[in-house]
Amino acid sequence: MTTTEEPTRSEDVQTHPPRFERPPWPPVGPRRLIGDLGGTYAANGLIGLIFSATGPVAVILAAGSAGGLSPQQMASWIFGVFFLNGILTALASWLYRQPLAFFWTIPGTIIVGGSLTHLSWPEVLGAFLVTGLLILALGLTGRVRQVMAMLPMPIVMAMVAGVFLKFGTDLVHAVGTDAAVAVPMVVVFVVLASRAAFGRWMPPILGALLVGAAAVAVTGRFHPTGSSTSWIAAPMFQAPQFTWQAITELVVPLAITVIVVQNGQGAAVLTSAGHKPPMNVGTVLCGAWSLATSVVGAVSTCLTGPTNALLVVSGQRTRQYTAAVVCGLLAMVVGLFAPLFVQLMLATPVAFVATLGGLAMLRALQGSFVAAFSSRHTLGALVTFLVTVSNVQFLNVGAAFWGLLAGLLVSRVMESGDFRKG
Repeated sequence: MTTTEEPTRSEDVQTHPPRFERPPWPPVGPRRLIGDLGGTYAANGLIGLIFSATGPVAVILAAGSAGGLSPQQMASWIFGVFFLNGILTALASWLYRQPLAFFWTIPGTIIVGGSLTHLSWPEVLGAFLVTGLLILALGLTGRVRQVMAMLPMPIVMAMVAGVFLKFGTDLVHAVGTDAAVAVPMVVVFVVLASRAAFGRWMPPILGALLVGAAAVAVTGRFHPTGSSTSWIAAPMFQAPQFTWQAITELVVPLAITVIVVQNGQGAAVLTSAGHKPPMNVGTVLCGAWSLATSVVGAVSTCLTGPTNALLVVSGQRTRQYTAAVVCGLLAMVVGLFAPLFVQLMLATPVAFVATLGGLAMLRALQGSFVAAFSSRHTLGALVTFLVTVSNVQFLNVGAAFWGLLAGLLVSRVMESGDFRKG
């Protein structure tokens, strides 16, 4: 009886895996962690952090500046996305013994920047909280993959392309209006990105940052404010305001960018590298941490794609988790010095931030266009893109939401066969 029942139980476990993925037990001890850590993994963790702290931060500053946020509010935002998410990255990667870099939704940040032109900051914070609750609730259902499959990826990525487009046009505008700063950054970025060997020696976005900083210094365009603000983070705990306009406009697009766009991309990167990312637990963590980061004015947490790709670029798969631990610890340091970081970036010309953000988003913009228009649902994707870039508002709700809705309706009516193809 025992010999026949035991395989049956084993098969049941394999057929019906636990809804919430459990980490290996016991956790890695300090000696094993130090033994697994090496120069390759420390370097990958540093490069992953450098990527996150350059171009993507420029996206936050551009969105915050467009929305009229103060330097203190932007510093609190950067503290949240680095310090708090750094804690999550280090802990989750250590527990699950695989790289799990959690940072923030970049397309969501851009959506927020557009909404800040007509929504107050407390209203946006209220939407952040509701988004965190929605993500947490979806994660607790254990049905994350089914939810992701409900939205056709081409239509979602068309919305992302429409959101990202402004960064591409701002890049072109910066080259035309401030060539002395923007052109050297573009040239160095293209040179470093043109050969893999160059990119390994110096990440293209870091090279653009350094050359841009030199150009700003040479042209005498660095103008610090002289503020006496401390270099050490002092997060601002701000009271949210809940309005239907903000909730309707932001919550669904933000949740989609986290669960479908960012987490989907991060899971794909890690799976292709041989890992098994815990999608249900990861979504729960994104929801819980989004609630925490919203308290200090930071956009929703997600499992990032680009940073995780940098963490798994080399080394043994079983030791790559140490790169993420390093990345998380370094992110906490960046978060602690967020005010200094913001002061330095805001002392540069507008073209510097615009060029850095545009270069950082270039590949993402290309990828979103390819995903949107290369296969199915192309008419729905086109409608989504057009409505999103139009920046139209209806019932005081922004274009990203209406773009998704319009694209889904058009595709359902005129491309019903694409839905049947799955």
